[in-house]
Amino acid sequence: MSFSSDEIIRWQKTDQRYIWHPFTQMQEWEQTPPVIIVEGEGVWLTDIEGNRYLDGTSSLWVNIHGHGHPKINQALKAQIEKISHSTLLGLANLPSTELAQKLIQIAPISSEPPHRLSKVFYSDNGSTAVEIALKMAFAYWQHRGKRFNKKRKFISFVNAYHGDTIGSVSLGGIDLFHQAYQALLFDTIKVPAPTCYRCPIALEYPSCEMACINTVKNAIKDNQADLAGLVIEPLIQAAAGMLTAPPGYLKKIRALCSQYDILMIADEVATGFGRTGKMFACEHEDVVPDLMALSKGITGGYLPLAATLTTQSIYDAFLGEYAAFKTFFHGHSYTGNPLGCAAAVANLEVFESEYTLEKLQSKIQYVQDTLLNWKDWPHVGDIRQAGLMIAIELVSNKETKTPYPLEKRIGVQVCNTAKTLGLILRPLGNVIVLMPPLSVSKEELSRMLSIAGTSIRQLKT
Repeated sequence: MSFSSDEIIRWQKTDQRYIWHPFTQMQEWEQTPPVIIVEGEGVWLTDIEGNRYLDGTSSLWVNIHGHGHPKINQALKAQIEKISHSTLLGLANLPSTELAQKLIQIAPISSEPPHRLSKVFYSDNGSTAVEIALKMAFAYWQHRGKRFNKKRKFISFVNAYHGDTIGSVSLGGIDLFHQAYQALLFDTIKVPAPTCYRCPIALEYPSCEMACINTVKNAIKDNQADLAGLVIEPLIQAAAGMLTAPPGYLKKIRALCSQYDILMIADEVATGFGRTGKMFACEHEDVVPDLMALSKGITGGYLPLAATLTTQSIYDAFLGEYAAFKTFFHGHSYTGNPLGCAAAVANLEVFESEYTLEKLQSKIQYVQDTLLNWKDWPHVGDIRQAGLMIAIELVSNKETKTPYPLEKRIGVQVCNTAKTLGLILRPLGNVIVLMPPLSVSKEELSRMLSIAGTSIRQLKT
């Protein structure tokens, strides 16, 4: 696919004239010709000018097995020949049924209650998956009777990001993203995130003995009668800058939720489908949440789709005679879209047939070994990794951990350099994030790390 210089300019100007891009300052966007991606193959992207780039962000954390995977391509073509969409309101379709069965079969299982998830509710993106979990948790307690009707509040974490709908923003804790909408939001109880690099209670791990969990415990005890649920990104707060929790923290959160009779909602939108080295992050600590939100990698990065998984007991609370009106009154026009579900089924089959998780382990170790000495570099304050979710935080003072002012756009500088060297990255403020497709080869991974490292070392402050 080739374009003349006139066609390239026309498409760039058309984009600037008509599209409002997400999380983008459009005044700046209109001043520079945009990079327009026209093709993808494996972990490579090609722009309209013919430049090739390694996809270091999995096209914003969604691509799993590389672009243009033949099995997923074929699944979509086959489904298009049958039907592209049919509603789940009053009807069923085969791809959504097959996918629901597969999701429950691979969902976390625990030796402790609630043991397993058993029902799937579909939507179209991570925000709605979380929103659905909120509404299910809220309505569940209302259906349990008067004794539980006060349970209407939620606990969430400072620095959390759960999406951009009003419900999910209410749970969020990133002021830069959420403060502008404060007047629209409902109140939640915020507790400090378990971030060891900048410990919120100024202790050191592991001598702290995970004292941060006591803050959560006290908040739960003080509000137990009012709490419907707790919402957490298991193992790692992604959009906050890949902030990793200490080992065992998630297990303790599950225990608190069980002890004080509140529902645990795990937001696995970013961490699900192999990103942390297991299919779901909760598996690392033998945890089964009461509700689990999934999206991003669910279709392998092909189509928008999301799912909220829950337990049989929560599902049962919505059962009753028609006149009781205990129905879960929520739905989307494209709920359980057959095309998206067909892609998701193929995505899971590729995990199995290509031994994706098994092959991933050596890549995770390779990254860990490669990054060992990066902390000694100027500007590098911390390196965090959960599977192939990798973050390099840049600071102006390594001793005090002082961050660069955001207006200096340090992360943007690094990513712009990387782009000139053939690697697409997108920063989270001063944090350089590398999250390649799981299918990346060792050679491609080596090249990504080399370019990222060079770009960091060339940084001028």
